[in-house]
Amino acid sequence: MNERHGFSIAGIPFIAVCTAAFLVGIGLLFHVGLSALPSWIGLTAIPAFVLAAWVLRGFFQVAPNEGQVLQLFGSYAGTVRTEGLRWTNPFCTRRRVSLRTRNFESSKLKVNDSDGNPIEIAAVIVWQVVDTAEATFCVDSYENFVQVQSESALRQMAQSYPYDGHDDGKPSLRSHGDDINNHLRDEIQARLDKAGVRISEARISHLAYAQEIAQAMLQRQQAGAIIAARQRIVDSAVGMVAMALEKLRTQGVVDLDEERKAAMVSNLLVVLCGERGTQPVLNTGTLHN
Repeated sequence: MNERHGFSIAGIPFIAVCTAAFLVGIGLLFHVGLSALPSWIGLTAIPAFVLAAWVLRGFFQVAPNEGQVLQLFGSYAGTVRTEGLRWTNPFCTRRRVSLRTRNFESSKLKVNDSDGNPIEIAAVIVWQVVDTAEATFCVDSYENFVQVQSESALRQMAQSYPYDGHDDGKPSLRSHGDDINNHLRDEIQARLDKAGVRISEARISHLAYAQEIAQAMLQRQQAGAIIAARQRIVDSAVGMVAMALEKLRTQGVVDLDEERKAAMVSNLLVVLCGERGTQPVLNTGTLHN
């Protein structure tokens, strides 16, 4: 079922017609009471009043970014999106559907990532109704449907990625935010197409390890950071030692044999890679003592 345009006309001009008919009926009753007009003419005013009251049921208002879904004897009769005061068949029932952009934050879900680690995750979903017929008739409650299906898609997406990235370069929940958000949006949209809803944006708002493993994973992250820092320090130190030896050789400052070069490299690496400040030792003998 897809949305289609429903019958309606401008309400303000139609109010003038109804008011004129109502005044004519009052005028007939007034003249029957004050003149010699036949009484049956006055009786014709009663159906006119009933008809006018029934016609008034056809008036309704449409606010900006809103649609009025019309039903005639249970069947879908179309949707009116034209703003302002409108009039339609008084037999039609009407249901208001908001077309405004809305958002909500899912509850914090506890799931296992692709590595089997328990994590907590939540997301903010921005959505909007684009087909009022599908939103009204294809699902029982489209608002509840959006929330339940969004959390289901979030759970499914979280199980497809690891929390932390690995050396293989595959995306992870913590390091590839844009890719994860796009995947989440597409996953939710696929579930909500039948409800006439469009997902504008889906972003992770909370991501953390579950409490029972949070401390262990924190230590793991700290160890990884220390190893990465040490690796960078060693790479830089080796480059500095090589540059120092090259400058000593090219500038002819001192001529070192292989044994003295090894000793110098060892001393420089200790100085550059050590965590504590170095303490100099003075050699009062010869270079070889």
